Amino acid sequence: MQTKKMLGADDVRKIAQAAEAEAARNKWSVVVAIVDDGGHPLWLQRLDGTAPISSYLAMEKARTAALGRRESRIYEEMINQGRAAFLSAPLQGMLEGGVPVVIDGQVVGAVGVSGVKSAEDAQIAKAGIAALLA
Repeated sequence: MQTKKMLGADDVRKIAQAAEAEAARNKWSVVVAIVDDGGHPLWLQRLDGTAPISSYLAMEKARTAALGRRESRIYEEMINQGRAAFLSAPLQGMLEGGVPVVIDGQVVGAVGVSGVKSAEDAQIAKAGIAALLA
């Protein structure tokens, strides 16, 4: 029998608070989504002024990162490099901004952010995860 690590409510709040702080520091209006390792929602926060579509995109980026066990940008890069067949994969968030949460080599969830440039979305997600790992 294997032991499985899981994100707890305090972990999720810590990630979310740090991600929101990173967005605020840069005056970025975004949505922050956090999911468990199976892509199930644990947190969704839409900051004031963020477009409604970002709620959907953030959750899908997080889900893609959790289920794929890698950053969502990897899928975007594969498609942009000509692997168009990957568009048929059963994922909706194949854009940069989804980052897996890895603890002791295990993916325990993911953070997805949407609302600014994709690299900035990823920056916010990584800031949230870094707070958990600190």
